[in-house]
Formats: sequence, C-alpha cells, structure tokens
Amino acid sequence: MRILFICVHNSARSQMAEAYLQQFFGKEAVVESAGLDPTRINPLVVTVMAEEGFDLSGKTPRKVFDLFRDGRLFDAVITVCEESLESQCPVFPGVTHRLHLPFPDPAAVVGSDAEKLASVRAIRDQIKERMAALAKELLAWEAGRPGAARENGEPV
Repeated sequence: MRILFICVHNSARSQMAEAYLQQFFGKEAVVESAGLDPTRINPLVVTVMAEEGFDLSGKTPRKVFDLFRDGRLFDAVITVCEESLESQCPVFPGVTHRLHLPFPDPAAVVGSDAEKLASVRAIRDQIKERMAALAKELLAWEAGRPGAARENGEPV
C-alpha cells in the first residue's frame, strides 16, 4: 500500500503523520508526505518527535505537485491541513481512498517556549493517536479491496 500525506508546508503535521503511520505499518506500506508550498521542518516538531525516537532533522520537505507531475500513484491520499486548504490539493490518478484529517497547525502555537513545546506535544499526541487508528482502518480497507490477499496468500 502506498500512502501520501499532504499539508501546506510539509513542515509539521504531514511529517509527524508520515513518521507515525510508517512506524505502525512497518514494511506493509510506503508512507510519504509532501506540501503545497514546502518550507523547512518546524524546529519544535523536530524536538517533540525526537522525544519519541524520530529524527526529522535531516528531512527535506517535498512539493506535492512534483510527485503529481512525476506520475506517482498512491492508494490513499490524506490531507492534514485546514478545511479551506484541502481543496487546493491535486487529485492523483488511481487514488482509491482520499481522507481529510485536519490537525491544529504547530506553526500557529503561541506563548513561551515551554508553552509552545507543550502545545506541539499535544498536537503530536493527537496525530499519533489518530495514526494508530488509521493504520487499522487502512489495513481493513486494503483487506477488503478486490485482489487483496488474505493471510494465507489467497486472493479475497
């Protein structure tokens, strides 16, 4: 299964969702992320994800339209940005499952450094919890697709 997360800057929410869903799926899926207008990974996100054992410091955000132009195919495309921006995402050929799972934007957190970190941790934890549930949902969906293999290797 190939899954793509899309967000505006590919600097926070989509990166966290990609990391967690890949962890939950292991080698059962290829999980990627991209943005409409990529920037750099949010330093607060790098910090809170490092607390969970993920090193995002070397990640380079990617542009979703480059993937689209390259003809990349995905089984599921999941947007994690605000509702108003979701409609700007391209429609990928062959996508059979599209979801919109909005999360608060870590770039919008305010307060002292400690308060910002606490807010981004809360967003991280929301994403982690939702990705755990999403992994189960996508596995069930994949198992029900025509041509999907059962545990014994026979087609469904």
